[in-house]
Amino acid sequence: MVNTNLVYVLEKEKCISPLQSGFRKGRSTLDNLLFLESQIRDAFVRRNHLVSLFFDIEKAYDRTWRYGILRNMHDFGLRGNLPIFIFNFLAVRYFNVRIGHSSSHKFMQDQGFPQGSVLSVTLFNIHMSNILHQLPPSVRGMLYVDDLQVSCQGSDMRLIERQLQTTVNRLVQWCDQKVHTISPSKSSCVHFCRKRNLHPDPSIHIGNVQIPVVRRGALPRSNL
Repeated sequence: MVNTNLVYVLEKEKCISPLQSGFRKGRSTLDNLLFLESQIRDAFVRRNHLVSLFFDIEKAYDRTWRYGILRNMHDFGLRGNLPIFIFNFLAVRYFNVRIGHSSSHKFMQDQGFPQGSVLSVTLFNIHMSNILHQLPPSVRGMLYVDDLQVSCQGSDMRLIERQLQTTVNRLVQWCDQKVHTISPSKSSCVHFCRKRNLHPDPSIHIGNVQIPVVRRGALPRSNL
């Protein structure tokens, strides 16, 4: 009941970006695929380069900062009993591990969400809602739960690299504030282009680690 009312308010007030899919009625992975396809087709028509980055955020669901959710709800204008209910829902939770007939001691869960709750997935969408605000105007992106894809197109590869590197730096800063980590090895860079002349692959880094450039059709399944 609480989740139904919370989703209604979020959708009515347009608190969640239309570019954010996953756990939302009428939105699925198809939205993300069509969004990327339209960018690729547009770049081909314009005879431009399109460089797309696919990010993997390590254990995003389990490491979510709870007070950040309450702050986002406050920024959305949610007041009164609902934030209090959410605070009590997230606070003072314990878990233990059971193997066979033996159980471990209880551990306090000071981050993340309760597993299996319909309310948890909505709260996670609230938590991730402002990551798309970190993108520069020249970079477009779309989010499916915690899988983020951003793209930039143009005729000058060096300019594209600079725009995407600025984007990566902003995303890393956002993740640091939210106690998340982007995995460079599990992230991917794809260069879509129909130009026949030789040109170097884009070089974009997370910290000191270059994001792997993969061939089209060779993306990991988790990033599709």
